[in-house]
Amino acid sequence: MAKRKSGGSPFWLAVLALGVLGLAVSWAWTTFGGRDPGTRRSGPHVVRVQVLNGSGEPGVGTRVAAFLREGGFQVTDVRNADRNDYFATFVVARRGDLSLAEEVAHYLGGPPLVRQEWSSELADVSVLVGSDRSKLAIEP
Repeated sequence: MAKRKSGGSPFWLAVLALGVLGLAVSWAWTTFGGRDPGTRRSGPHVVRVQVLNGSGEPGVGTRVAAFLREGGFQVTDVRNADRNDYFATFVVARRGDLSLAEEVAHYLGGPPLVRQEWSSELADVSVLVGSDRSKLAIEP
């Protein structure tokens, strides 16, 4: 009876270790790296955005709209909100699919997301700018 060699070849053990290391690095990069505010996460689809200034400071809505246009979003409306004393800035999803609103929120640096569907063709997403606008990833 032939004797079987115990233990694996060091070459195959090294290949297996490199494969496991590569998978671990790939997982870590996907989970923790490569995403910074101010960049679009997906392709060049058109996202129609309405900007409402509820901060009480003139011109803030226009600055947010310009930043969104630079990012490839289609700003369809810029105006004052129903009130000018909103503290929090938030992104409003106007469609059942939240992916467009998530795209806008990511681009702006992560303000909270609210779902409020409507049947208007004006916009897919609304951004209500509050007095905490300094948390947005827009340049001054």
